[in-house]
Amino acid sequence: MNEQPTAIEVEGSFLQVRKIGNSLGLILPKELLARLNLKDGDKLHVIEQPERGLHLTPYDPVHAKGMEIARKAFKTYANTFRELAK
Repeated sequence: MNEQPTAIEVEGSFLQVRKIGNSLGLILPKELLARLNLKDGDKLHVIEQPERGLHLTPYDPVHAKGMEIARKAFKTYANTFRELAK
């Protein structure tokens, strides 16, 4: 499990995956945190993208609840949405 850290390019700089306790994490530069208006303890919503990409957005409980309702509706009315998509 002693893998080499993975470097990720972010707007001309790099983030490095590092061991933090028993976990792995990313250290975000303070300039990036300031631009994104993030502070210690803020939560991020993670969306996996194709080709091993990630999309991070600030966590919004109202949006999360709305998405939960939408997913339930899509599951319940899957056939209806499939027909509407034709």
